[in-house]
Amino acid sequence: MIKAIYKIRSQILSFVKNDKDYPILAAFSAGIYPLLYYYNSNFTLVNSWSQFLYFVVTYLLIPMCTFLLVFTFFKRLPILQKFSKYVIPVLNITSFVFLVIISTSGFKWKIITIALVIALIFAILLQKHIKKVIVFQLLMTLIVVSKLIPDFYRHITYSSAWMDLQDGIEHVKFKMKPNVYVIQPDGYTSFSELKKETYNFDNSNFEQFLDNNNFKLYIDFRSNYTTTLSSNSSMFAMKHHYYNNYKNKPNELYNTRKIITGNNPVVSIFRENNYKTFLLLDISYLLVNRPKMLYDYCNIDYSEVPYLDRGFSINKDPLLDLKQIIESHPDSNNFVFIERMLPMHITNDTSDSEGIQGERKKYLEQLEEANIWLTSVVQLISEKDPNSMIIIAADHGGFVGMESTQESGLKQTDEALVTSIFSTVLAIKWPDNKVPNFDNKLKTNVNLFRVLFSYLSHDTSYLENLEDDKSYSVIKEGVPVGVYEVINENGEVVFKKH
Repeated sequence: MIKAIYKIRSQILSFVKNDKDYPILAAFSAGIYPLLYYYNSNFTLVNSWSQFLYFVVTYLLIPMCTFLLVFTFFKRLPILQKFSKYVIPVLNITSFVFLVIISTSGFKWKIITIALVIALIFAILLQKHIKKVIVFQLLMTLIVVSKLIPDFYRHITYSSAWMDLQDGIEHVKFKMKPNVYVIQPDGYTSFSELKKETYNFDNSNFEQFLDNNNFKLYIDFRSNYTTTLSSNSSMFAMKHHYYNNYKNKPNELYNTRKIITGNNPVVSIFRENNYKTFLLLDISYLLVNRPKMLYDYCNIDYSEVPYLDRGFSINKDPLLDLKQIIESHPDSNNFVFIERMLPMHITNDTSDSEGIQGERKKYLEQLEEANIWLTSVVQLISEKDPNSMIIIAADHGGFVGMESTQESGLKQTDEALVTSIFSTVLAIKWPDNKVPNFDNKLKTNVNLFRVLFSYLSHDTSYLENLEDDKSYSVIKEGVPVGVYEVINENGEVVFKKH
């Protein structure tokens, strides 16, 4: 071991002291750390082969070719030879700084311009020490590689066994086939929660609108998980994932976008029953890692999604696409899942918080905007497709009562804060206003589609395998880090290690 260390040290010293130029290595060292840093910080956003190819080409191959061509050009043109000693330092340091910035902050050109000017000055000053800079960059790369190992291991060993369904519901046959619209207003809290002191919001006008349009309101409905990805992946799998038995890893739950965009039993069941399936989104949040799309249609094409995207670069109104879908598919059975990032929730970052009351005010303003949009969607469907089934179901609550959603990672002793996280809206317009006598099983998101399929198939045997109506949270402070049951099947706030 000691001999190996001395050998490496000797090789590094030899590299630093010799007079050779290494344009390709300089390009590699400038790009490899920003590339791996981006993967380490955003692994679940970039874990597709197409993205890997894009990053390799953009961060490594293009810089390598550029460095080599520019260096050769300066070396061979007599008038430029005296400047050739600056070529590699300038290209290396400016490229490194540019790639680090776009990997951390995106294309913020004012920041990039200032940083590149500073980088240029440093490149000139460090011209004689560029090989030491290259060594330092490669050492930084080794550090980030060690951090990436758990992600790569999880990627290789990931198992979808948790999604296995034991009762054959994947082969359910529908006896009735209304068009089904599932509308998800992100973070829309439950009707009962809005009346509580935490929110203190009069939502009676919207509730009356839904009642007038033959919706049944499920007052105390709630989610099983705390985020869009964790909640929706469980809902479409019709199973609990328990955050994949969280192992104190800061990245989001693994593989969820792939599940939500169609690799799930819900979409398969609709397709097996000859439904056309449609996914309508307002932003690209579910698409950033380019999961295989198994819906028949999505209103956002991957060609529209930038490779350096965090999911908020596109802004569409699914209502416009919905109108076209309804009008162009009058004779088929249709399942449409519509997600709109309204009203969302309070801020994710405490440093951006406007305080408890300030965040509440912003949330309620967005809730009113969500009501306007939902009213338009319901009116459109009711007018164009009056015999359909319409489900309004949120993915989680609004987190009002906290300064930021970060507080959901703390052990909460205030029951109002726990219910604020999980309480979600559910309202259903049942076809012909015929509500099934087992709709009391509708308590949490995980069982929504199982109840729906029991209704459409006229087969209540599928209700024998309902998942536990429990809500779970990852707690990171105040107790040993892990997954905790925070609301039990009876809707009572508890605190139990899973």
